[in-house]
Amino acid sequence: MRLNKYIASAGIASRRKADELIKAGKVKINGQVLAEPGYDVAAGDLVEVNGSIIEPVKKMIYIMLNKPKGYITSADDDRERPTVMDLVSDFDARLFPVGRLDYNTSGLLLLTNDGEFAYHMTHPKHQVEKTYRAKVAGTLSDQRIARLRKGIDIGGFVTSPAEVTVIKQMERSAIVEIKIHEGKNRQIRKMFSAVGNKVIELERIAVGRLHLGHLKEGHYRKLTDQEIEYLKHS
Repeated sequence: MRLNKYIASAGIASRRKADELIKAGKVKINGQVLAEPGYDVAAGDLVEVNGSIIEPVKKMIYIMLNKPKGYITSADDDRERPTVMDLVSDFDARLFPVGRLDYNTSGLLLLTNDGEFAYHMTHPKHQVEKTYRAKVAGTLSDQRIARLRKGIDIGGFVTSPAEVTVIKQMERSAIVEIKIHEGKNRQIRKMFSAVGNKVIELERIAVGRLHLGHLKEGHYRKLTDQEIEYLKHS
C-alpha cells in the first residue's frame, strides 16, 4: 500500500495532508525518516507519524455535525477557541473534519477517520455539490444574480457557474440559496462581496443529496450505510 494511503487509512489525515507530513520529515519507516511519498509499505514495516506508531483503522466512522457559529473547523486552535472536535469528544476514534466551514458559518460538516473518504470528498475533480443558505445585506438585483450564476472573480480565482435562488427579498436584506462545487476559503462570502452584498448569516444545508434536515445545532448523527455509499460514489 502506498505510504500516503496507509497514513490515510490509519485515520491520521487525508492523502493530500499525508503527503505534506511525509515531505515535512514527520514520517518514519522502521526508524528512518522518509521523504518519498511514493514508498510502498510492506508487511512488517513499522510506520511512525510524529513519533507515534500507526496502523490502518479497522472500524471506520462517518458522522454529520450541525456546526454552530463560533467553532473552528480544526483539531485544535492556538487562540484556544472552541473547535468542532469539542462537539464529538465522546468518540474514542481520532476523527477529523472533511473540508471546512469558517468560524462564523454554521451547518452541515462531515467528520470521519477514513482518510480515503475525506480525499474523495474534497478533491476538486469529484465536484461534490454544496448547498448554502445565506442572508445578505441589500437587494439582489437580476444583474447581480446573473453574475453569480455565470461565475465571478473573487480575487485571483474565477468561480464556476453557481445555481442561485432568491428565497425572499426584504426591504434591506435577502435570503438566498446558492449551490457550488468548489471549496475556496470563504468563497460564498467573497462571491457576494464581489457583487456588492455583504453576507450577514451563512449556513451550509446540504452536501450533494445529503441534507442537514432537523439535526439540532451542535448535535451530530452517524451516517447510514446508504448515505456513505452515495457519498463515496458521488
